[in-house]
Amino acid sequence: MEDNLKLVERFGAKKISDLKELPDFYTFNKQLIYSHRDFDKFFKKLQNGEKSAIVSGFNASGTIHLGHKVVFDTNLFFQKKYDCQLFIPISDDESYVAGKIDNQEQGLKYAITLAKQLLAYGFDPQKTFIIIDQIYTNIYNLAIKLSRKLTLSEIRATYGYENQDNPGLFFYPTIQSAHVLLPQEFGIKNVLVPIGPDEDSHLRIARDLANRFDYEKPSVIHLKFLPGLDGQKMSKSKNNAIFLMDDERAINKKVNKAISGGKETVEEHREKGGDPQKDMSFQYLKYLFLDEKETVKLEEEYKKGKILSGEMKNLLKEHLLKYTQQTQKALENIDIETLDKALLKNKEIDYKKHF
Repeated sequence: MEDNLKLVERFGAKKISDLKELPDFYTFNKQLIYSHRDFDKFFKKLQNGEKSAIVSGFNASGTIHLGHKVVFDTNLFFQKKYDCQLFIPISDDESYVAGKIDNQEQGLKYAITLAKQLLAYGFDPQKTFIIIDQIYTNIYNLAIKLSRKLTLSEIRATYGYENQDNPGLFFYPTIQSAHVLLPQEFGIKNVLVPIGPDEDSHLRIARDLANRFDYEKPSVIHLKFLPGLDGQKMSKSKNNAIFLMDDERAINKKVNKAISGGKETVEEHREKGGDPQKDMSFQYLKYLFLDEKETVKLEEEYKKGKILSGEMKNLLKEHLLKYTQQTQKALENIDIETLDKALLKNKEIDYKKHF
């Protein structure tokens, strides 16, 4: 939350709650999206029927977990309701130059695995462009173009890179900007980029570069980070997140260890009730799975001691299993043909016209 506030107070973002008109979707209704840059302009054009796109990247060294549900569901909402094209860069090259993976082959393997999982999540392969830079190497031509108007001092000031860092890190901001501006190369100028607050520096550079070239500035929305089951930041190393590929045993084990807002004994809980604000199972249910009516009822019954912490955890397990098993089942039907439809590939350059 501090990162979200910093964007508004120091870096010129606007609170999204100040906008008069927002989409009727749970991520907006439940204030899971905190701030924005020009979202009002994007939404107005979208409602007026202008062809629009969303760019939503993923790191090839990462794993899909429950914290990604907010952005994935938001992307899916815009694709289904407004027919938005979705561009998903999977940064296999950034994972390599930053030392997050051992070699490029590993990056490609991880990227393909993620691409299949993303399609299993429900994104339409006919309206989704998955960008794996080892496959869509044309992205580097656009990055080279953008690099002409980005200075080394800007990159140093933004990322704090030093002389001992490899040049791939210095160049990568232009590749990220190429990902963000790519839909405009396909004729789609109305673009939205949903990100976490820690990624805003990438978009500030991309928006600056858009100004320096003949591009429209992409709009941005900043999502809130939900904490892990232990109340800390979600992290693969801490094992405090529910991953999309977790089985029932793993989910049970993790949820059983989640921070509870209940009292030490059943008797005390029945008498005094629990604290839903401290209970991570309730927080997940509230923000990710239940509607407002269900949330209010559950909160009141927990406060009165009618629902025990164990029962709260069991309810979360039910929702988590339905969520993960649905995607895992869909993954079985993602074949090479389905993936091929969504993968963006190089197109031949017509050099003969310059002969």
